Amino acid sequence: HEILSDQYEVVMQEDARQGIDVVVALDVSNSMLATDVAPSRLQRAKALITKLIDALPNDRVGLVVFAGNAYIQMPLTTDHSAAKLFVSSANPGAITAQGTSIADALQKGSLAFGEESERFKAVILVTDGETHDENAVQEAQEQAAKGVMINTIGLGSAEGSVILEESGAEKRDAAGNVVVSRLNEPLLQQIATVTNGAYINLQNTDAAVEQLAAQLSQVEKKALKDTSVFTYKTFYAWLALPMLLLLILELFLSDRKKVKA
Repeated sequence: HEILSDQYEVVMQEDARQGIDVVVALDVSNSMLATDVAPSRLQRAKALITKLIDALPNDRVGLVVFAGNAYIQMPLTTDHSAAKLFVSSANPGAITAQGTSIADALQKGSLAFGEESERFKAVILVTDGETHDENAVQEAQEQAAKGVMINTIGLGSAEGSVILEESGAEKRDAAGNVVVSRLNEPLLQQIATVTNGAYINLQNTDAAVEQLAAQLSQVEKKALKDTSVFTYKTFYAWLALPMLLLLILELFLSDRKKVKA
């Protein structure tokens, strides 16, 4: 259908996309700055998410970032360029409260889907899982009851790694001990299992993207009419021509008045 303005015509193209809704929950806590995954857990996570977005051309993608709290950074969208921009700008400084609140991240992910969507809902939880959040598994079970699949991506190692401050110094706790951050793999495996999702220990980015894409390709995809694509048809020339004729006519009228005077 068409919308008319005084200067241009806007044609909204309804693009029916066969896909699903995917919300990425990205951990941006300080522990994600650990370097046991080069160049850091967070940078490797961003590379993964960016490649995953490219592998989901027909799906709507949303972004939740979390540390001690979780926030919907970007609602579901088919604008994948914008999605990748939001991912690239995510960092620990975006959230004041530190920690790793996985339950809150899953709750915000549920809100990002909205109640009206009938498309399949999947969450990609990207984290080192280092948390004391006792409600994480319970929240995952509640999401599973709503039909949400949670796929978990683990970053880090069981041996762990120190966290470097911006100054380059090793992060220490209140007692002065060097903080070592370790991957909590059992928790992430449990969250994936109770929601019929997959757990992936992120070693090779391309392989992880391929595994995730294969996991998501198994679910039913439904069409979504996307009216976010606009084509602009200018008809400025049709307005400019009459205006030019009126200006010329006004000049002749002005000359006739001067002659009469």
